[in-house]
Amino acid sequence: MDIRGALQEAMARLRVAEVASHTLAAELLLMHALHCERAWLYGHPEHPLSPEVSALYFHLVAQRAAGTPVQYLTGKQEFWGLEFAVGPGVLIPRPETEHVMEVALERLGPAHAGSKFRHGEPAAALRLADVGTGSGCLAIALARELPEARVWATDISPAALEFARRNAARHDVTDRIEFLESDLLTAFLPGPTAASVAPFDMIVSNPPYIARDAAHQLPRDVREYEPAAALYGGKEGTELYAALIAQSAQLLTPGGLLVLELGYGAAERVMDMLGFAWTRVAVTDDLAGIPRVLAAERT
Repeated sequence: MDIRGALQEAMARLRVAEVASHTLAAELLLMHALHCERAWLYGHPEHPLSPEVSALYFHLVAQRAAGTPVQYLTGKQEFWGLEFAVGPGVLIPRPETEHVMEVALERLGPAHAGSKFRHGEPAAALRLADVGTGSGCLAIALARELPEARVWATDISPAALEFARRNAARHDVTDRIEFLESDLLTAFLPGPTAASVAPFDMIVSNPPYIARDAAHQLPRDVREYEPAAALYGGKEGTELYAALIAQSAQLLTPGGLLVLELGYGAAERVMDMLGFAWTRVAVTDDLAGIPRVLAAERT
């Protein structure tokens, strides 16, 4: 069987299984099996597949038809122009989360793209925290964009933290990111076991924000395969925001920035949680016009 025939057969099988974006899935899995780019794939439609590659490819296709996400089968997902290793136990980065990056960098401004300065003398580098880091996509992308920043990234999942550490090593930022197992920012709150860290200049988070009651509305590959702890934010989906906002108020410097990804329909409820500790509150829509990112500064 050649590439053209394999793609046609795979697309047909995935279409029958009602897999979303079945054409793209067939392409990505064959690119993975052949270790090639899309341009090469379509530039060599008559290239024969070896029995080994053919067997691997259709095994992957069968797994995708059964519900396994493409990203778990290929072991990777792109975010902010960077490739991240992903797999069972870690949330797959979404394009919507790139809006968190955009808002964070815009609010910091070019003057903060590196060390802060006071009276012409270098001051401490920016201190950033990423809460619920998952694959590490936000922490690592921020570390790459802000080359003199120090980043602390937390997650409640040891499996996710292992992926995040691998991704930090892949992108050469291990020396500037510290990964901690923590429920939100609990590891930094005052107490005998608190991590020793000065107040943060910015805290970002893509927290779990799907309502438990809405689980049935999720695609099968999300509902059955991605980690529940990274998906669900309680019965209403907004329960974690109150604690995260309160902890951030304790740990940010005056004027420090909080940037949160929002679930569908959550903007008003989350804004109501802010109270008087925050100023310059703004909500940014995603490309679909859905309020997606909330940003606020600590008074």
